[in-house]
Amino acid sequence: MSRKMVLLTWGHSNPRTAKTATGLLRYCPDECVAVLDPDHAGKTAQEFLEVGGDTPIIAALDQAPGADTLVLGIAPPGGKVPPAWRAVILQAIDRGMNILSGLHDFLSDDSQLAAAASAKGVCITDVRKNHFKQIARRQGLREDCCRLHTVGHDCSVGKMVVSLELERGLKARGRDACFVATGQTGIMVSGEGLPIDCMVADFVNGAAEKLVLDTQHHEIIIVEGQGSLVHPSYSAVTLGLLHGCAPHGLVFVFEAGRDTVGGLDHVRLPSLPKQRELFETMASIHQPCETIGLAMNGRCLNKTQADELARAIEGELGLPVVDVIRDGADRLVDAAEDFYQSKRWQAVPA
Repeated sequence: MSRKMVLLTWGHSNPRTAKTATGLLRYCPDECVAVLDPDHAGKTAQEFLEVGGDTPIIAALDQAPGADTLVLGIAPPGGKVPPAWRAVILQAIDRGMNILSGLHDFLSDDSQLAAAASAKGVCITDVRKNHFKQIARRQGLREDCCRLHTVGHDCSVGKMVVSLELERGLKARGRDACFVATGQTGIMVSGEGLPIDCMVADFVNGAAEKLVLDTQHHEIIIVEGQGSLVHPSYSAVTLGLLHGCAPHGLVFVFEAGRDTVGGLDHVRLPSLPKQRELFETMASIHQPCETIGLAMNGRCLNKTQADELARAIEGELGLPVVDVIRDGADRLVDAAEDFYQSKRWQAVPA
């Protein structure tokens, strides 16, 4: 059943913090009725989120008649619910709207919100809430499924977007490809997946492996990446996901111009060649794994600057560098198709 969603981004209407809202606007546009942010009411989503076209930004829920779902549209560090949002959530429940949240603060565990939802007969869905308890065993991986994995030099650089664009591009060429969601926004878009960053540490690898086992009937799966090996806060999630999904090929995603870790300006990012080496080393413990291409988030550069940087990195690394938003994903899909057709990934037992 199609949802009619209002995306709550109040106080956080920017492409980085409101990445849940931007993901839904990009991949579920017909279900997005409005963005709720009283500070920017009367404007459009495109003006503040760089996606969403003319989707209106509204000041109050009564400006979105017919909406049936309020989505908490942000993914801030730590996943906390902004205190000022509580009144909006209660108002939405009172209007008979379901609540969809991907934050670490579970709304369904809040007694007041849960009681209000029960009284109105609406659902509170905490996408990250799970009871998964299974370790990785590295058994049962099929040799006829090519596993690709998007990785990156930081959080919020576009790993989900690149994964979804690869899936779309491969499907358009007749491949049986499947996007595998590992984060809250990807799960909201696709309707399935596991929230890797909300697992007990021992079960991160197992959750990633379970996602592969559940989808490996496809020719190619593209496992959405999380965090980065060089991020001081989230590297454990990244490594567990990397080992659990056991990829054959990597697509490295980076934001042009980002030299330090997001939110930690005192921590410098290693060079792209160094990070490529780190990811390939960590992914190749039990089987060879190679980087097949790079995806550049060029939002901070103009077209000329982005093209020049892409050419320079291509020359240095000998791999295609593609801005999938500005230029489309065709060249990256070419790289994935060439890798699949090469069969060199299939020659190595899992």
